[in-house]
Formats: sequence, C-alpha cells, structure tokens
Amino acid sequence: STGAVRMQPKAEELKFVTKNDGYVHIHPSSVNYQIRHFESPYLVYHEKIKTSRVFIRDCSMVSVYPLVLLGGGQVHTQLQQGHFLISLDDGWIRFQAASHQVAELVKELRCELDQLLQDKIRNPSMDLCVCPRGSRIIGMIVKLVTTQ
Repeated sequence: STGAVRMQPKAEELKFVTKNDGYVHIHPSSVNYQIRHFESPYLVYHEKIKTSRVFIRDCSMVSVYPLVLLGGGQVHTQLQQGHFLISLDDGWIRFQAASHQVAELVKELRCELDQLLQDKIRNPSMDLCVCPRGSRIIGMIVKLVTTQ
C-alpha cells in the first residue's frame, strides 16, 4: 500500500556491456532470454551477432571466482581509493577484494593454476589428481568455487 516494488526488467530490456561492442542483448532464441535476474552480472557467450542490435547467444552466467581463475589475460591487484582491487583484461573488469591478502592469494592461485596447466601441456601423461601440487591446487579451486 505504500512505497514501490522494484520490478524485474522485461527480457527485451535486459542488456549487458562488452568491451568492444558496448551494450548487447540476449538473443530471443537463447534459452536464457526469459531469465530476468542473474545472480552474477557476468556472462560468457559463444556467439555474437548483429541484426537490429547486437545480440549474444549460447550464454551462461559465470560467477567471480571462476572468471578470475579461468578467464583470459593477466590478473593484477591494486589499491584504489582505499579498496583492494583484482583486475582482468587490462583493468576493464575489476572486483573489490576483502583485503590485500585475499587479492594477493587469488592472484597467486591463478598463477599456480596457469603454471599447472602449462606443465600438463608439456607432459600430457601427468595425472593432476595424483601429483601432490596439482591435487592441492585443484582442491583449493574446487573449495573456493563451491563455497563462494
């Protein structure tokens, strides 16, 4: 009876921002077209097309830790206006960390994962579940992602 209730946007009103194209919309043929709220503001997509406007298809929501740990580019940490930030893609994507220690630990975990994957590429027969270093890194990532 008093106040206003915030309504979810209509499917055609929902938009996301990409680095190169600005605003993009989920294509009406996508299974995610009718989803009006995502727990995370980040999506990954397979296909981008331009008709009446730029659309993405084959998209999935991705949360922060998988994006930081598995996304492309280098991970950087910095202090900005009293907040510790983790940045990707030359600073285009930034996340606020709880502390400097958390930011550095996430950055170090990403470096360890990158090195582990390089080792696996050099030695495809290496079993990451048996390797003590590999199992610790994978275990930490699984714990971090599942308890997020």
